[in-house]
Amino acid sequence: MRFQAIHTNITVADLEKSVAFYKKALGFKVARRVNGADGTFRLAFLEIEETGHRLELTWYKDRDPYRPGDNEERLGFIPHVGFAPDNFDAALAYHKGMGIVCLESPKRGVYFIKDPDGYWMEVVPRHRAFGTPVPEADTK
Repeated sequence: MRFQAIHTNITVADLEKSVAFYKKALGFKVARRVNGADGTFRLAFLEIEETGHRLELTWYKDRDPYRPGDNEERLGFIPHVGFAPDNFDAALAYHKGMGIVCLESPKRGVYFIKDPDGYWMEVVPRHRAFGTPVPEADTK
């Protein structure tokens, strides 16, 4: 049985601020919006058309978004979504210009950006992201 990842969900404090961030920083477009009839939630499904994977941003009237713990941030091992740009060096320069790079790891060859709610997004060179597949025996 095989599965395809179709979307990742995160809770945000300000839906429109987050939509604007993901459009500018990572090239997402709004694919769909849903507003709860009772006003308790709003969703924005963002996508990068070439990948088919969507990012679902959810705003709840009475719920705070996720906040990473101090230890998670200090160690750099926190929940995140990974992205592989066509041009890693240009992406890094662009994100540095935006002032959103929160951790660079030249040794690992990746960097992280932080969105308005403190979520980290990992940026990985395409050759590393889509390199050698994991052997079947190692996935069980």
